[in-house]
Amino acid sequence: MRIIFLVIAILPFFALSFCTKRPLPSAKQPSPSAKQAARPTAVAGSFYPADPAELGKMVDQFVADAKDPAVPDVIAIVAPHAGYQFSGPVAGYSYALLKGRKPQRVVVIAPSHYEAFDFSSVYDGAAYSTPLGEVPVDREFVNRLVRMDPSIQLSATGHTPTADKREHSVEVQLPFLQRVLGEFKLVPIVMGDQSWRNCRALGVALAKLIQGSDTLIVASSDLSHYHPYDDAVRIDHKTLQGIEQWDYLSMSSNFDQRNWEACGGGPIIAAMIAAERLGANQARLLKYANSGDTAGDHSRVVGYGAVAFSKGPARSIAPETALALSQEEKDELLRIARKSVETAVREGKPYQCPAPKLSALATDRAVFVTLTKRGDLCGCIGYVHAMQPLYLAVRDVAALAALQDTRFPPVTAPELGELSYEISVLSPLRHVQDLSLIRVGLDGLLVRKGDTQGLLLPQVATEYNLDRHAFVQQVCVKAGLPSDAWRDSDTDIFVFTAVVFGPAPKEAFEELRLHAWMPLQGALAPDSPKPAAATF
Repeated sequence: MRIIFLVIAILPFFALSFCTKRPLPSAKQPSPSAKQAARPTAVAGSFYPADPAELGKMVDQFVADAKDPAVPDVIAIVAPHAGYQFSGPVAGYSYALLKGRKPQRVVVIAPSHYEAFDFSSVYDGAAYSTPLGEVPVDREFVNRLVRMDPSIQLSATGHTPTADKREHSVEVQLPFLQRVLGEFKLVPIVMGDQSWRNCRALGVALAKLIQGSDTLIVASSDLSHYHPYDDAVRIDHKTLQGIEQWDYLSMSSNFDQRNWEACGGGPIIAAMIAAERLGANQARLLKYANSGDTAGDHSRVVGYGAVAFSKGPARSIAPETALALSQEEKDELLRIARKSVETAVREGKPYQCPAPKLSALATDRAVFVTLTKRGDLCGCIGYVHAMQPLYLAVRDVAALAALQDTRFPPVTAPELGELSYEISVLSPLRHVQDLSLIRVGLDGLLVRKGDTQGLLLPQVATEYNLDRHAFVQQVCVKAGLPSDAWRDSDTDIFVFTAVVFGPAPKEAFEELRLHAWMPLQGALAPDSPKPAAATF
C-alpha cells in the first residue's frame, strides 16, 4: 500500500505544499449527516483570498492570462493545488479550456495530505463551501459510485478540516470551477491509498458511471516538492512525459519507487484510466512552471503542470515515441553490457561506466539484456518500466542476467569469452482496449491482473509463428494466469515496441515470466532502482 502525506507550510496569505512518505495507522471518522451544513473552507485566507470579490477577480485574471490552446472534447484535466500565488498561473491554463462548458457534474480526485487510510474516500456530506458559495454534492452519483468497489467508500475521512488538518486538495480547485462553469454538482474524492489497484478500481468505476453523461474529471496534483530548480525541472519532465505518452502503468511503478514525484500521482492515474475508457486518446501539456518561476526562489521549488486529456483523431495503439538508435549507439550499449558482466563476474562489483557522450543513451528507457553461450540461453533480465538512463539500465540488467537469473548457474569467468549479447530497448507501454489492433511481430505484450504480470517481447510471436490470439494466450500463461485470463474484466493488456540488436537464438524465448527483483551482492551500484525484473 502506498500512502502519500503532504506537510503544509502556511505562509502569509498563501501556501506552498510538499509531500513526504511516512506510515500512519488507518483512521476513519464518523460520517456526518447528508443534511448537515456544507463542509467549511479550510484554507480561505491562506491559499487564496477569503474575500469573494478579491477571489473572483484573482481567478478571472489567472484564466484570462492563460493562452487557450483550444483543445476540443476535453474529458479530464490535471490542475495544481498549491497557494494561488504559486500555482494559480498554471491552474489558469487548465481552466481556460473549460470556458463555455456547462457540465452536469464535476468529479475532483485529490490526494490526502494529512490522514492515512487505505481507500478512496467519497465525501458523504451535502456540499463544499468556498467564499464564492456552496457547491452541492451529487448525492445520487456518489451513492452509486461507492457500490462499485470495496476500495471506494462513503466517508468524511480526508475531507473534514480541523485546526491541525486543513486538507486543501479538493477545495483549492473549486473557486476556479465556480468562476468558469457557474453551477454544477460535485463528486469530491480523496485518495488515501494511491496503489495501482485503487487507482484502477476508481478509474474503471468512474468510467462505467460517467458513460453517456456530461461529466468533467479533475485530477488535483502538484509535481515534485522542494528540490533545487534544475533538479525539479528534470524530475517533473519525466512525470509529464509519462503522462503525454499515456504510460500510466509505468507512472504508477515510478511513483511507488519514488523515481518520479506527484503528490496526486494516484488521482492523475485514475483520471487517465477513466478518460481512456470514455474515449480520450491523447494527453496535452498546456503549461509547466514551478514556484521558482512564479515566486522567485529557486533553492527549493514545487512543480506544477496543467494537462488536458481529450478525444483526438483515431490512431494506432502503438506508442509513438521514436526508438531509433544509431549503429554507434547500439555498439556502445553492447560494449557497456559486456563490460558490466565482466566486471560483475570477475570483480563482484558494478561497472562504473562514465556518462555517455551520446544523448540517446542518457534517456530513461525500459530494456532487456539476453545472454547466450554457444547458442544456448544462459540469462535474460530486464526493467519493464523506464526508471533510469538507458546506459545505466543496460549496465544493471546485464549484470543481473549474468548472475541472478535463477534458472541458470551464474556465469563464471572462463565462460565470459563465449557469451553473446542481445539488447531489447522498449517503448513506453500503452493499454489495449481492442485486441484486434495488436500488430503481431511488431508489438510486445504485457498482461497485468492484480499484482501478477507477465511480458513477451515482440520477437516471440515471429519466432514461434504465433497468431494474435495465441500470442495473447501465451502472455497470460507466462504470467502464471489461465490462458483465457485476458477475458476477465480485471485483466489489462498493454503493448509496446522494441529496438532489438545483437544475436540471440530461438531458445532464448522458451520461457518468459516476471519475478521479484532480489538484491545482488556487490554487482549493482547502490543507487540502482529495484523494480520487478523479467526473465526469459
